[in-house]
Amino acid sequence: MNMKPYVKQTIENEVAYIEFYHPAHNSLPGDVLAELAQTITAAGENKDVKVIVLKSGGDRTFCAGASFNELININDEATGKVFFSGFANVINAMRKCPKFIIGRIQGKTVGGGVGLAAATDYCMATKFAAIKLSELNIGIGPFVVGPAIERKMGVSAMSQIAIDANSFYPAEWAQQKGLFTQVYDTVEELDEAVKATANHLCTFNPEAMIEMKKIFWSGTDNWDNLLAERAATSGRLVLSEFTKEKLKGFE
Repeated sequence: MNMKPYVKQTIENEVAYIEFYHPAHNSLPGDVLAELAQTITAAGENKDVKVIVLKSGGDRTFCAGASFNELININDEATGKVFFSGFANVINAMRKCPKFIIGRIQGKTVGGGVGLAAATDYCMATKFAAIKLSELNIGIGPFVVGPAIERKMGVSAMSQIAIDANSFYPAEWAQQKGLFTQVYDTVEELDEAVKATANHLCTFNPEAMIEMKKIFWSGTDNWDNLLAERAATSGRLVLSEFTKEKLKGFE
């Protein structure tokens, strides 16, 4: 398998499959996040695409969140804000995209990855897709992805996993809380179901889907500003003595 990070798109039967990959458990550095946001925006504007599927490469992990190497190297608030804006930009691209985005979550997902799953319009997973918000462990919080997770799962579920930052919550729990629509036993079953769902959606009226998407995301028009503010908060906290000491333990 290609061991270099990538974002790639393949279009089959009017479905754009957008796949990201990074050898470090699909943790996403800024350049990959920027490319992912651009690819989603372009697919939204592509007249040959009716539905989008968001997926990641590899078997074990959907997304391990932000790149730890980049996190460790943040030394000023401006750099911190730019770093944490990476996931904000992808979430906003998904929010503004006029097409339904199906999430294909094949394995564990952490931090920002949970935010990406929550920002899809219809999210399907395997039983291996446990979720975790570990940010509080290092002295920050899931500030940028919080609005997307809260919107999908509610404040109660979001606060539970944010506070219990050491624990993975099983896919079945995430399904009960509304993050996942279905949970499958194998990746093969997941892929069959994702393909069938995407192909079926392509038979619907695109204009109706555009209007439905607007309704699903109503009340989020302020997210460009909100997520930028949240990114600034994270950028400030990541410079705290607490977080700097915590991060040393992971180097």
